[in-house]
Amino acid sequence: MKPNGLSRRHAPLALLAGLMALAPATAALAEDDDHVAAREALRRGEILPLTRILTIAQRAEPGDVIEVELDRHREGWRYKVKVLTPGGRVRKLRIDARTGAVLEVKDD
Repeated sequence: MKPNGLSRRHAPLALLAGLMALAPATAALAEDDDHVAAREALRRGEILPLTRILTIAQRAEPGDVIEVELDRHREGWRYKVKVLTPGGRVRKLRIDARTGAVLEVKDD
C-alpha cells in the first residue's frame, strides 16, 4: 500500500471520482458564461428582452409557455419557445431574437 493509503490499483478510481466531482462545477461555469453572454447581448441591443419575446409568442401561438431557450447561431441569436395550446398540442416557435420576427412555428 502507498503511504497515502491508496493502492496502485485504486489510484485511477480515485482520480476518476475526483474528475466526476468537478464536472458539475464545470457545467455550472459554462452555464454562467451563457447567462453573461445573453445579458451582454441584451445590453448591446442584439436581442430583445424576454418579456417582448413572450408577447410575440402569445400573439403567434396562444397558450401556456412551457419552455424558452436562447441560442446563438451564425445568423444571430434565436429564441425557441414551446407553447402548450389550449387544445393540448405543443408548438415550437423559432423567433429572431433581434427583430422579434417569427421564423417558424411547428408541432413539437
